[in-house]
Amino acid sequence: MSAASCLRSEDQFLCSICLDVFTDPVTTSCGHNFCKNCITEHWNSNDQYLCPICKKVFKTRPELHVNTLFSEVVSQFRQEAQQKASSSSSEQQAAKSGEVPCDVCTGTKLKALKSCLVCLTSYCETHLEPHLTVSGLKRHQLMDPVENLEDRMCMKHDKPLELFCKTDQTCVCMLCPILDHKTHEFVPLKEEYEGKKAELGKTEAEIQQMIQKRRLKIQEIKHSVDLSKEDADREKAEGVQVFIALMESVERSLNELIEMIEEKQRTTEKQAEDFIKELEQEISELMKRRSEVKQLSRSEDHLHLLQNFPSLKAAPPTKDWTEVSVCPPSYEGTVVRAVTQLEETLSKEMNKLLGEAELKRVQQYAVDVTLDPDTAHPELILSDDGKQVNHGDVRKNLPDNPERFTRYTDVLGKQSFSSGRFYFEVQVKGKTDWDLGVARESINRKGQITLSPEDGNWTIWLRNGNEYSACNDPSVCLSLKSQLQKVGVFVDYEEGRVSFYDVDAAALIYSFTGCSFTEKLYPYFSPSLNDGGKNSAPLIICPVNQTE
Repeated sequence: MSAASCLRSEDQFLCSICLDVFTDPVTTSCGHNFCKNCITEHWNSNDQYLCPICKKVFKTRPELHVNTLFSEVVSQFRQEAQQKASSSSSEQQAAKSGEVPCDVCTGTKLKALKSCLVCLTSYCETHLEPHLTVSGLKRHQLMDPVENLEDRMCMKHDKPLELFCKTDQTCVCMLCPILDHKTHEFVPLKEEYEGKKAELGKTEAEIQQMIQKRRLKIQEIKHSVDLSKEDADREKAEGVQVFIALMESVERSLNELIEMIEEKQRTTEKQAEDFIKELEQEISELMKRRSEVKQLSRSEDHLHLLQNFPSLKAAPPTKDWTEVSVCPPSYEGTVVRAVTQLEETLSKEMNKLLGEAELKRVQQYAVDVTLDPDTAHPELILSDDGKQVNHGDVRKNLPDNPERFTRYTDVLGKQSFSSGRFYFEVQVKGKTDWDLGVARESINRKGQITLSPEDGNWTIWLRNGNEYSACNDPSVCLSLKSQLQKVGVFVDYEEGRVSFYDVDAAALIYSFTGCSFTEKLYPYFSPSLNDGGKNSAPLIICPVNQTE
């Protein structure tokens, strides 16, 4: 323990709010320590429950408990500091450079503990004893040791400086008001001292607050750097993944190109080999016939020649090779076609990889969304956990409160957002009609609603099972390769952007950009009418499983 205590620094045991040693230290879930009373007062005086160091926002006020182990360490540190201070104060020390020496000591001058304004002398612990015990000396005014006590005497009247002239802003003796400052305003030194001390206290508090703000700013900057490094590392990893996939695709295309060219060459060589083999076989047969003809022509046997002449007079049957040739395959345009195909492949691959990276990026802003029954149209059926909604055909008898939609089958999420980024996912599988997006707080809940940004909602919809549109002004038809099963909704409040994603395909569906948000935004859902059971499937708010 002694080795560990040697390594301790005072900063480890200072609360970043009060800048003093921790009292009843508590630890937030983000890992930072504060005095229990300091963080409690901090949260009482702010609208949000956030960590003063890293700015992490807590949705609900954390329940704080004293960190028992850390509290014991702080207590031990406090005791060690007090013991050190106590032991140092009890030891007699020789005056060092910059310290006030005792005026009475002969030989080695010990460090003075007090100075007497009456005797104009500084005393060490030993020589101070009479001022603490002799009744006459007890009335003398003692103070922390100072040098040049003669400077505390009026140079003109050789009297102690006991008053403060507020007119001239200077210290004077008791004779000065009578002789030299007759019309001036005076106060006792102690009174002016208390005033100036109070001013210094305010200055100290202001400086302490400035120090606190700068320490918090340092923590904030360090936290920003950490976040930046995390983002940089993530972007590098995603970049490496994308480019490796692209390089592998290029390598595959190159191998396919080479294999195709080599296959054509092999086919040409095989054809040539077959022709040559057939020609060589015919040559062999012709040479054999020529030898037989030559031998018969030299025969002097009249009968033998005449008997064999019919079978040898003509050449053996052979193939007509006049039109036969080996045409080298044409490679013209092969590389161009391969590059064009590669371009298409790379484009698809890149869009897929970038879509996955983009979806993964926005999924980190996932929030827990639940449906608000106080806003639900009376014909809607909400699940007990507030995660599912579908149309029930029957209109329930519900209070017509101002928040409730009464004309259209809509419902909002309980959670509202007025800054930052947020993301949620909704399963739309099995439905033929639905609306989905976000809406501002002042959206019309009783009368006509036009789905457009001008009327305070940013949505996409499905109609007739296969007609997708972005509800802009004018509306935008969305051409999708497959039916949507799960839709991701992302909002960047400050950037003014609302984006929709096909979660299964990891692809961007549509983005509203350049939006100007001035109100709270709420998740917006409409399962549309039941349509005789054709559209009975519910909209389901799903937990976000980040893509790998």
